[in-house]
Amino acid sequence: MSTTSELPRWRRLCDMKQKSRHNSIPRDWLIENLPLRNHPNVLDVPAKCGVLTERELMITETTDVHLIIRKLHSAEWSSLETTTAFYKRSIIAHQLTNCLTEIFVDRALDRARYLDEILKKTGKPVGPLHGLPVSLKDQFTMKGLETVMGYVSGIGKYAEKDSVIVEILYQCGAVPFVRTNVPQTLMWGETSNHVFGRTLNPYNRSLTPGGSSGGEGALLAMKGSPLGVGTDIGGSLRIPSTFCGLYTLRPSYARLPYYGAANALNGQESISSVLGPMSNSLSGIKSFMMAVIGARPWNLDPVTIRKPWDEEEWNLSEHGGVDAQLCFAIMWDNGVVKPHPPLIRAVQMTKDALEKAGHRVIDWECHRHIEIYKNAETIFVADGYHDYMTECAKSGEPLIRTMVPSEEEEAAEGYEFEPPYPFVKALVGDPPEHVKAYDLWRLHDEKRELRKSHLDHWQSTVSRTGTGRPVDAIISPAVAYTAVPHGLNTDSFYTTLCNAMDYTTSVFPVTYVDRELDIPQEPHDFYNHEDEAIYKLYRTDLFDGCPVGLQLIGKTLEEEAVLRMTTIVDDALRQSTTGKK
Repeated sequence: MSTTSELPRWRRLCDMKQKSRHNSIPRDWLIENLPLRNHPNVLDVPAKCGVLTERELMITETTDVHLIIRKLHSAEWSSLETTTAFYKRSIIAHQLTNCLTEIFVDRALDRARYLDEILKKTGKPVGPLHGLPVSLKDQFTMKGLETVMGYVSGIGKYAEKDSVIVEILYQCGAVPFVRTNVPQTLMWGETSNHVFGRTLNPYNRSLTPGGSSGGEGALLAMKGSPLGVGTDIGGSLRIPSTFCGLYTLRPSYARLPYYGAANALNGQESISSVLGPMSNSLSGIKSFMMAVIGARPWNLDPVTIRKPWDEEEWNLSEHGGVDAQLCFAIMWDNGVVKPHPPLIRAVQMTKDALEKAGHRVIDWECHRHIEIYKNAETIFVADGYHDYMTECAKSGEPLIRTMVPSEEEEAAEGYEFEPPYPFVKALVGDPPEHVKAYDLWRLHDEKRELRKSHLDHWQSTVSRTGTGRPVDAIISPAVAYTAVPHGLNTDSFYTTLCNAMDYTTSVFPVTYVDRELDIPQEPHDFYNHEDEAIYKLYRTDLFDGCPVGLQLIGKTLEEEAVLRMTTIVDDALRQSTTGKK
């Protein structure tokens, strides 16, 4: 066994950072005798572990962010007690799922006290998010804190100023209080890195919460935060949200301010990463969007589009109005990978609920998906992994080439991993060929033509909707499956399609896997080897109880309308299931 001094420098830096993180946790917030082995679902631990008071449990079990904000604005709840309650619960979540990176208790509680004093003195809240604790993915730089972002090279890299979204959150009266884990490179659908280790899904710790905003997903699923901020370049908001039973919104390019955030593939603007909110309630998503857009972010980030919150769009002015019959199109599968049975059942539930509510539902006809898939994936690796290798070389850490846990990791983390499936291989092979600038321009030109072709295809649905309008929104799986064993999340085209086309897209929870209802289906004619591998992955006993979510796809820059249509779908589902999901 190697001694500490024999470890490579990058490994010693990781150990140092992990110790620093652990030492930042108040001792009385730690759980004795953590329930790990034989306790895959840990959602019940916060109520049973004895760390939270009854009032703190009541506060943190409140998922309606509008209600939390009202209580904070009226001083019925103080920001100090609310932030403390969510901070304690976030620490519980972290001990069970390894979801946090930066823990800065004193700084956050001082901020909460300051906001309470302002409200007491003036009788007025500081802003629309006054006193609300907000968690942040470990990309959003905060002055004086390290920004590790999944790379050893980030250790010791202290931010000199806040990223624009953090600056705006402060203006809006929020209390940024924790930062959350991401994968090395940010481009995995899993959340693990050498510095902080692997984040686990609280519904089943042997399964992934997704990535790259997986730390946010796990934290919010444990109700350790009322509102989180993540990012999405190929599904990194939507995949963790559907794996963890959450709501989210992937806005179009530049609707929200990204400036100052750390990132991978910096300078790649062919398919832009965007930030967005994640929450246990749609009210959390709307509160965030209205607050951030209301702060006029284009005055702080020159790329952000000058588009104030549009109440007419919220009232569906482009879709016949709020009382109109809408027409939704169902994408049962994308022609690349066929979804697992729970996803098909969730789509059918949604279709039935919408029709019961008086809306029209038709089938979506997929359009040039393989071409879009190849274009997007080629753009993502156009630098031949130069960005990843350069960042790893700064510290000497190796590039992670597979997310399948080793036996040593399983033993250290205290969870039991499903034996690797025979078809699983390392997900990162040798670097692809570096694309020359001229060839990248051709990819850009191709993507522009694909976007135009897809828009024309969407517009042509006016002949089938019966509303006099094209399809109002598309409903589809966000992933072909629910949360899967660590290292096996290989499909992302349901989400990447929307990034490549720049469609505003939400995710909403529908149901949970039911081993009695979601029985395996007979083999179909497989589209490709990945489709066959994903078909073989399905087991009702493994996925039983996992959240099942779907995405709602709108057109570019339709954030207000997509949120409103998601609310309509969510209400229809609740009504069709007598108030239960």
